[in-house]
Amino acid sequence: MKAEQLQLALRPRPAYEAVDLGVRMTQRSLRSLAHAFLPLALLLVVACGATVELAPWLPSTLLWWFKPWLDRTLLHIYARQAFGEETRFNDAWEARRSAPWLPMLALLSIWRLSFWRAYSMPVTQLEGQTGAARRQRVKAIVRNQRGAAMMTQSTFSWIELFVMIGLLSLLPWMTPGLRNTDAMHWLFSESVPATCVLYAGHALAVLFVEPFFVASGFAMYLNRRVELEAWDVEQDLRHAFAPR
Repeated sequence: MKAEQLQLALRPRPAYEAVDLGVRMTQRSLRSLAHAFLPLALLLVVACGATVELAPWLPSTLLWWFKPWLDRTLLHIYARQAFGEETRFNDAWEARRSAPWLPMLALLSIWRLSFWRAYSMPVTQLEGQTGAARRQRVKAIVRNQRGAAMMTQSTFSWIELFVMIGLLSLLPWMTPGLRNTDAMHWLFSESVPATCVLYAGHALAVLFVEPFFVASGFAMYLNRRVELEAWDVEQDLRHAFAPR
């Protein structure tokens, strides 16, 4: 890839303007998201949903915990989109197969509760930093940006919750004769059908919100790199394309 093919106008921006850029990146990546992200996301949704017989709370908990697994594919898509490259399913699948497993294990364990997950994830995935080098790099990236990164992650968490509530509120509207109170009692009855409906609402909210969340974090990361280094984009994003 050539640096002159970059499709983004990189310049120092306020953090929340960078979030707006991430939303725009998501809109421009809809075809890649449909081809590369959606099949993998549905695979995870079905796999987590298959645990509904074990415990009512387990499917949603697993889906929440494995969000970084989805985020890796999303970040790969946006890194390619930054150069105007669409991502096909085969591209995303090959990137997942060749990706080192230790960083993903860390994302699903010690880094899972990070307050700026989408913001710091490119340090590992695109820069290839690990160990002490990663810790120092993340420290530099989040310096003076912790508040904005935490607020962005918190905001998208609330958006996801409100989308889920909005979807579930359609239940009494679409069921003649079912009152709101009856619908709420049924939803929280812990029966398998009710649990499946709750999980479906959660899954749809995740599939809708997570692409915007990851793109916003990536845009904030790009903005921070511009502020710090006036970086060479071709050099630093080569990890998004190179085989591992």
